[in-house]
Amino acid sequence: MIRPTAVKVKAKDDYLLEILFTNNELRIFDVKPYIKGEWYGELKDPEYFNTVKTDGITVQWKHGQDICPDELYELSTCLG
Repeated sequence: MIRPTAVKVKAKDDYLLEILFTNNELRIFDVKPYIKGEWYGELKDPEYFNTVKTDGITVQWKHGQDICPDELYELSTCLG
């Protein structure tokens, strides 16, 4: 079965992402565990973190950071 993909994303406080998936589920994903090292460390800057966008499959930032779409769905919490 193909997992739902991200169609809309909104950055929230405390490095959380509110993501709408293709199955119309609204979920919250915690990015904090990913923010380490030089590559993902850029996400610590709240201004940069807030530039997150979706390409219709996953979320990404302008310097190329992204998160596997399966992880986004499986490790997020449904808002209802």
